[in-house]
Amino acid sequence: MSRDGQPLMPCHPARARELLRRGRAVVARQVPFVIRIRDRALAESQVDGVELRIDPGSKGTGLVLTDEKRAAVTTRGDTAGTVRRGLISAELRHRGDRIRRSMRQRAAHRRRRRSANRRYRAPRRDNRDRPPGWLPPSLRHRVDTTFSLAARMCRWAPVRELHVEHVAFDTHSMSAGRRLAAAEHRHGALAGTGARALLHARWGGACAYCDTTSGPLNIDHVRPRSRGGSDRVSNLVLACVPCNTAKGSMPVEVFLAHRPDRLAAVLDQARVPLHDAAAMNATRWRLVEALTGLGPPVHTWPGGLTRRNRDAMGLGKTHTTDALCVGPLDQGNGGAIVRVPERVLVVEALGRGSYARTTPDRYGFPRLLRSRTKRHFGYVTGDLVRATVPSGKRAGTWTGRISVRARGQHSLVTPAGRFDVSCGNLRLLQRGDGYGYGVRSEPVPPSPDPGNKSVERRPGGS
Repeated sequence: MSRDGQPLMPCHPARARELLRRGRAVVARQVPFVIRIRDRALAESQVDGVELRIDPGSKGTGLVLTDEKRAAVTTRGDTAGTVRRGLISAELRHRGDRIRRSMRQRAAHRRRRRSANRRYRAPRRDNRDRPPGWLPPSLRHRVDTTFSLAARMCRWAPVRELHVEHVAFDTHSMSAGRRLAAAEHRHGALAGTGARALLHARWGGACAYCDTTSGPLNIDHVRPRSRGGSDRVSNLVLACVPCNTAKGSMPVEVFLAHRPDRLAAVLDQARVPLHDAAAMNATRWRLVEALTGLGPPVHTWPGGLTRRNRDAMGLGKTHTTDALCVGPLDQGNGGAIVRVPERVLVVEALGRGSYARTTPDRYGFPRLLRSRTKRHFGYVTGDLVRATVPSGKRAGTWTGRISVRARGQHSLVTPAGRFDVSCGNLRLLQRGDGYGYGVRSEPVPPSPDPGNKSVERRPGGS
């Protein structure tokens, strides 16, 4: 950034080290690493601008800063094409599954209290009004965290355009395991019948676990509801009362471990859960609407275009490589991706703690009180610190995140392990922001075309 806090073009890590060594720059943020130039304003700099490319996902989202330049690329002759260079890659890992688990656990606790007539809380009506644009907390989290990281990148880099992959999943065809069309796609598998009748026809009126036809048959969930199973027909089978009782909430792999042939038959009719596809369909427009508020123009592109660009460049499938391939790439006129960041900044959403004032037991009843004070000796859990231990087994300098304690002996988490450090030996590097940071490598294969320019591995970027 410039001396007045305006974003400048990203630079190579070696250039950043040289500026810091000469005293021309200071560290503005540790992770992601941002420096501020002390002797240059925005008006004195040449800023061409960069593009932010986003590949949204259910469990993770890839964000890549790129720039495009006209360059000579040898593809069936010398032609001047627009080449794309990846500057900085980041992979955002969501915690929507943990939010969903916590919400279901809270609902189970309240349901149990009502059934036991203890600590009664009246259930909310199911037909309550929702405000426009309402999303469940686990889905709202995906939109908010992606928007938050994109807003930070726009604050630290001169982003002039945003390119977002915009795809819609056909959950109906995915549920059937094949492409549906016309009336079959409109009406569905249960048209003209019910779930019980369909299961009787599918399993011949016999138990799916023991093949018995005597006695009543119940409908059982192959993947139990308590373990994230859904009510889709592909997750339902017929089961006699003894088998249904014996299985309970046990995974079907454990229950039928002694009958591998029967286990294979049950799993063969089960389909892949559609939680991720449904989450993407519900959040794709909300994400585009949120990103529009950042200022730069937002362009949406189909997933098929991303896949074609990735295959043409010979890149592996990750969220960051998909983000790098979002948007048109004029390969006929020499367009290519010539630089892929070797290191990827992994940003994991951890949250900012809990609002609960008590710690519950396994049944949801309060076990102990939690402290209302979160700051102890100037530090909060999640802060990035540097510890200088003068003596002892842990003597040396350590960098990591801390969990604060009221007694002043904070717990420090480092790659070498966790240990306690006195608050007097700590120095704050960066306040906790609800995210954990790490680095992973990006595998970049050689170019499949010998005549094409090889993909360059950029060592920096995080």
